Amino acid sequence: MDYWARTGLVEPSVRAAGGSGTQRLYSFRDVVVLKIVKRFLDTGVSLQNIRTTVQHLRDSGFRDLERTTLMSDGATVYECTSPSEVHDLLQGGQGVFGIAVGVVWRDVEAALSQLHGERVDTGETLVGNHPADELARRRNRAV
Repeated sequence: MDYWARTGLVEPSVRAAGGSGTQRLYSFRDVVVLKIVKRFLDTGVSLQNIRTTVQHLRDSGFRDLERTTLMSDGATVYECTSPSEVHDLLQGGQGVFGIAVGVVWRDVEAALSQLHGERVDTGETLVGNHPADELARRRNRAV
């Protein structure tokens, strides 16, 4: 993750590292993108193609991520926003595997819901649904 942040693949949008010993703070959307990157790497997609995909998602403002399916034949990544696009891609014999971003979105949501909140300014851990839970507020705004 350090390499990905330093090279701009997935940079933390809440708080960047400020030198040795500081921690990056990733938004909900950042974590979803990190998980997508990891899944593509696990299936053998080149980092160059992943960078192109992430840049495309970034340029589009990460619109409708939860309704997007990313398909790849190992060489190219395709963005499908409707079932008919997925079908057309498969009919053309191009798509080999896909990532339903909505499923990744819900996986990250479920995992994060189990975590305690943390104040950005002090690092204090907040237990339960605390009104000062800054991370929860940021997660809710990211959706």
